[in-house]
Amino acid sequence: MDLRVMDFDSPLFSTLQHMLDAVEDSDKSPNAPTRTYVRDAKAMAATPADVKECPNAYAFIIDMPGLKSGDIKVQVEDDNVLMISGERKREEEKEGAKYVRMERRVGKFMRKFVLPENANTDKISAVCQDGVLTVTVEKLPPPEPKKPKTVEVKIA
Repeated sequence: MDLRVMDFDSPLFSTLQHMLDAVEDSDKSPNAPTRTYVRDAKAMAATPADVKECPNAYAFIIDMPGLKSGDIKVQVEDDNVLMISGERKREEEKEGAKYVRMERRVGKFMRKFVLPENANTDKISAVCQDGVLTVTVEKLPPPEPKKPKTVEVKIA
């Protein structure tokens, strides 16, 4: 069967792949990594990032050439884990054109970062400009130092 005829992005193919993953994962020993875990680990390893600490914020910088805003998802999990994920899709082949070489990575990408305690998860912004995604997480203001408490001494 010619696999180029199948649409790999179709819901049917996605459901079939998910079912095959579940069957394959159940055949392994309980301590073996699942196929989903391995796929996520590869996606994380293939997504390099720079992290900068500024006086008032943290900046997470990731190259994302050619992606649209709908292809990128930025979210916070468990109140302190920043997750940047998405998918780079393969270009549609045009009539008469075929790839001679493919080196650019396609598929899912993901990075997770545990945020420091002073990260304000309510103030996160993300901007993608010239193929570079910058996610900024503002810092919480430092807590005010506790003033010494004075207790009046009564003499009886």
